[in-house]
Amino acid sequence: MGIAMLRVNKMQAKWRVKIARSLVTPPEKKSERMKCGYIVKRYSMFILPFITTLREGLEAVVFVGGVGIGSSAKSFPLPVVCGLFAGAFVGGFMYYGGSAISLQVFLCISTAILYLISAGLFSRGVWFFENYVFNLQTGGDAAENGSGPGTYNIHKTVWHVNCCNPLIDEGWDVFNSLLGWQNTATYGSILAYNLYWLALIVVLGLMLFEEKKGHLPFCKSLTLRKLNPMYHVKNKKKNELSDAEAARLFQEARNNLQERVSLEGNDASADSGNVELDILREGTSAKKAESSIEFDTIP
Repeated sequence: MGIAMLRVNKMQAKWRVKIARSLVTPPEKKSERMKCGYIVKRYSMFILPFITTLREGLEAVVFVGGVGIGSSAKSFPLPVVCGLFAGAFVGGFMYYGGSAISLQVFLCISTAILYLISAGLFSRGVWFFENYVFNLQTGGDAAENGSGPGTYNIHKTVWHVNCCNPLIDEGWDVFNSLLGWQNTATYGSILAYNLYWLALIVVLGLMLFEEKKGHLPFCKSLTLRKLNPMYHVKNKKKNELSDAEAARLFQEARNNLQERVSLEGNDASADSGNVELDILREGTSAKKAESSIEFDTIP
């Protein structure tokens, strides 16, 4: 998800190709225009943010309900109101500041925060697994009995502090949730945290190399997307377009839109046609900066 956010410009180019293809080759029968595949392909720019917003809203309801099952009704208003204000602030900032702030910078910052949280979650998972094994050996939940000797496995501990326990000390659970902080660092949790970042660095390095050279190191005919088994199962290679093919596709789509607007001749269709023409123009200019682009058919 984070890598996809960093490559939002590439995703925009793919969306433009999908929209252009749906305009150039509409279904012959009107009944086929109501099929799910055509609708998703035609209105992908609307469906994607709609589904994302709907999913986040459902997650908020599920999390608030799950956390508040064992709490009183007084504990609901404050987090809900704070969440609404925070969401409204971020949404307003993105809407009104979008023209002054680079979208790429915003996505880079958001992705960095996302990866910090995910690295902490991965490290926490390993830590809790090791702590569970230690609890089975001691016959109790040692971590909740304090932070002193006997509450951790000395044989698998790199360092330990007798305070700042996120399980019993107030405030430190926030750092535990966001960054994976533990007052006891085990071999497994440290290795998991570092291996996570190492794997991410390797993947981003390979993507950067492929972005510049067009292939993976020492493999001129191999790219990252070709390592995905579904690339060969779905035979996505046949849907890749060259620069000339993409330019021809955009030109044909623009001609079809202009003909449709001139035939219908009303303001609503003209406005819609102008919007789609702008999308296609942006797609043509963006296509010049890429060597090739893929058109994925949506089932």
